[in-house]
Amino acid sequence: MARVHLDELRILLLSERESGRLVQIQRDLFASVGRNLETQYACLYACEDPFSDEARVLIERIAAIRETMLDLYRIRAEKILSLARSQEDGQYIDREELKKLLPEEKDMFDQVVMALAQARCRLVEGSIPRAPAHPGGDRGTDRCAAVLAEVAAEQPAFVVSRVLQDMEPFMGVDGRIYHLRREDVVSLPERNAAVLCERNIVLNINPGK
Repeated sequence: MARVHLDELRILLLSERESGRLVQIQRDLFASVGRNLETQYACLYACEDPFSDEARVLIERIAAIRETMLDLYRIRAEKILSLARSQEDGQYIDREELKKLLPEEKDMFDQVVMALAQARCRLVEGSIPRAPAHPGGDRGTDRCAAVLAEVAAEQPAFVVSRVLQDMEPFMGVDGRIYHLRREDVVSLPERNAAVLCERNIVLNINPGK
């Protein structure tokens, strides 16, 4: 999509809104629209008079494109969440629908399915008593054991460390933002702790580590 036409985006949004299924869209649609918006922002900043008709038209066009793409994302996300719930619940889903997902949407789908499975195993299977199963019939327990084992395997190992100097906030491999100061004692993901220890920024105080 060399040039973004707002009318075409609105037609695409209308199709997505009216269809009960995902609509096939260009795999680079969002990236292409983003590049186009960057160009239009550059034109807007180049306007000598920010109150001119040219600037006003650009502002309105940029806002309309952004709102259209946000609406498109929201509608598709709702459909993806519905697909994920069906998948986790063991219901039939059309594999052709999954082929219409963008790579980022497929990541969302996979993560939601896994999160739903984890919650079911921890809340329902792990908390609510079950009737005794006949031999070979307790597939739910086996499934939960596999899900929770997979989750545990993905969790980063942590080590206790003492901070030797102030540092800028950073994101750990566990996705958390760490704000650390000298003499703090904190549990850090093992990979982050190893790097900081090599730089003499933290001291590993975990026994045996």
